[in-house]
Amino acid sequence: MTPRATIYDVATAAGVSISTVSLALNSPARVSQATRRKVLEAADALGFVPKQDAVAKARRGVGRVGVIAPFTSYPSVARRLNGILGAVGSRPLEVVLFDQESAAQSSSPLLASLPITGRLDGLVVVSVSLEEAVADRLTGMRLPTVLIDVRHPRFDSVHTDDATGGRLAAEHLIGRGHRAFGFLGEAQRSGAYVSPSQQRLAGYRAALAEAGHALPEGRVLLTAHGLAPARAAARRLLSAPGRPSAVLAADDTLAAGALRAAHDLGLAVPGDLAVVGFDDGELAEALDLTTVRQPLEESGRAAMELLMQRLDRPGTAREVALRLELIPRGTT
Repeated sequence: MTPRATIYDVATAAGVSISTVSLALNSPARVSQATRRKVLEAADALGFVPKQDAVAKARRGVGRVGVIAPFTSYPSVARRLNGILGAVGSRPLEVVLFDQESAAQSSSPLLASLPITGRLDGLVVVSVSLEEAVADRLTGMRLPTVLIDVRHPRFDSVHTDDATGGRLAAEHLIGRGHRAFGFLGEAQRSGAYVSPSQQRLAGYRAALAEAGHALPEGRVLLTAHGLAPARAAARRLLSAPGRPSAVLAADDTLAAGALRAAHDLGLAVPGDLAVVGFDDGELAEALDLTTVRQPLEESGRAAMELLMQRLDRPGTAREVALRLELIPRGTT
């Protein structure tokens, strides 16, 4: 009986290392077309039978990229995904989506448990911070990874300056003559990291202080993400003695909740209350909401371009910083 060919036999016949054979079959986007063809020809000649999905991927030359993000919780993430898919275009890459329920925690359970080895050639992580144990796992697997909306010194990242966004909102409201300010943000599930909401609050508070205006703790309300909890929290904020005349919400969904609360209480917008959101998605346009615009599609596109470059060549971590812009509309 003829011995069954092994991966070692294929490597010898193709004149490459065992790891190159494994990459050619499981992560074909990470080897050249010539190398992949050489490995497949050797495997065919020897009658080597790898896993069916691996050889199918190799023959198509298709790589597989994972995207982990809170797709179902944050409308802005869908626009980032549009940018990611636009950057892929007609390239031979499959994009696999993994939904992370919330960005308001220290790290993603998916990142701690996802069976990555041999299944993904690269990973994009959107709006989910990395604990060191997860960062160690990803670097140990040598899985090319790009972060959007968060930063880590070991990984490529695409981000904006959330504190600057808070400053833009404060400067706009001060310029409109407001003197009493509030903030509606997302409550954290963990204190292990500084969230975009916290950074926006910090920039907002700093700009107000520099202009001689206080932001008392009683005018900072943090709530679960969603229209209903934001509406309830904003009602408490706007019903309290000495209510603010201007509110920054940490994103457009929370801002929509503030607008609903103002309507509930009979407050005119912008006459009695000015509201600024953050993101500038379709919701902001529909509500005529003043908001801080993030380059959402551009961030997804830039992240995927970084990842595709990283698949071809390793190197030191790179950061891409994108600009924020305040879009004035009818709510201020």
